Amino acid sequence: MAGVVELTRREFEGLVADALDAIPQNLANLMDNVVITVQEESPDGLLGLYEGIPLTERGDAYFGVLPDQIFIYQNNICSMCETPEQVVQEVLVTVVHEIAHHFGIDDARLIELGWG
Repeated sequence: MAGVVELTRREFEGLVADALDAIPQNLANLMDNVVITVQEESPDGLLGLYEGIPLTERGDAYFGVLPDQIFIYQNNICSMCETPEQVVQEVLVTVVHEIAHHFGIDDARLIELGWG
């Protein structure tokens, strides 16, 4: 089992912000009505979770709804990494993975693209 990398909440949120900054601006501009939140942990071991209606499924009746949510789980990511550099990489992969769900890309396609 991997070691645990310990980061403060602020440090981890900074890594999530850095990962968001790595998203190409033209894609970031297309993100709509979505909030990204760091949570301590997911009880089912997930690294991240997207909850909402993907952009590809929104129709004319989509308005006045609460924002989609992307959760990034700090303890779950840190507990599987042995170095801070691994945490940086895992945060990036997780953020990209969950944003891809916002764009309607499923897990099978993400695996094909190397972002599984």
